[in-house]
Amino acid sequence: MRLGVLLAPLDNHAPSTGLADQARALEAMGFASLWSAQAMGRGFMMTDPLIALATAAAVTETLTLGTAVLQLPLYTPMELAHRVFSLQQVCGDRLILGLGAGSTAADFAIAEKDYAQRFTNFQAQAVTLKRILKTGSDGARDHKPWQAVLGGPPIYLGSWGAGVRSAAQDFDGWIASAHYRSFQQIADAQTTYQTQGGKRSIVSTLQLDQNTDLGALKAKLHAFRDCGFAEAVVMFLPGGPKPEHVIKLLD
Repeated sequence: MRLGVLLAPLDNHAPSTGLADQARALEAMGFASLWSAQAMGRGFMMTDPLIALATAAAVTETLTLGTAVLQLPLYTPMELAHRVFSLQQVCGDRLILGLGAGSTAADFAIAEKDYAQRFTNFQAQAVTLKRILKTGSDGARDHKPWQAVLGGPPIYLGSWGAGVRSAAQDFDGWIASAHYRSFQQIADAQTTYQTQGGKRSIVSTLQLDQNTDLGALKAKLHAFRDCGFAEAVVMFLPGGPKPEHVIKLLD
C-alpha cells in the first residue's frame, strides 16, 4: 500500500514558500502522493486546492497529486474543465481529480451556491464535466484543449452511502474519508465497493495529532491494506508525529 499526505492549512507565520517546501520534503522522504482539500469560510484559511497542487507539481517529479476532494457544485462544469485542463498541463499524468458533492454549508455560502441542492446538482454536473474533459466541448462551447490533456485525468468520487456504489460503477476510483468514521464502517464500505466492481480505493484524512500512537497507527495502516485499500493518506496536525517516522511504518 502507498502512503500519501493531505496538505494541512498553513499557519499565519508560514513563509510564502511553505507549500513548495512541504512538497519537496515529503517527496524526498518517500511519500507517494500529495492531496489538497477544499474548505472556505470555516474560520481558518486553506489554499485553493488547484493552486496548491500546481505549486507542488512545479517542485516535484514523482508524487501523484490529487484533490481530496473538490466540491463540484461550487463550479460550473465548463469553468472547472478549463481549470483542470490547465492543472493537468502542469501535473501531466500525475493528476487525480477527486470530486464530491460537499458537506459544509459555509463553503456554499462563500461561493453563493445552493447547499440544499448539492447532491442533485452534483449528479448532473458530473455527467457534463466528464463529457467536457473527454471532448473539450459541452456541445455549444469548446475549450479546444491541448491534445496532451484531452480526456482529462482519472476521476475519483469522495462519498459514502449510495455514493460508494456510484464510485464503483461510474468513476475511476473511490476516496473514503476516515475523518468521521470508524475502521469497521470504512472496511464494510470497502467490501461494498469491491462487490460492486470498484477499481482503486484510497482511505484519506487519517488525522495525526499529539495523541497519535505510532504502533496503533501502523496496525491501522496494515489493516486498511489488508481490506484492499491501495493507498492511505495521512494529515499531520500540530504536535503530531514526524513525517519521517510515519513513512517508515509501511517498511
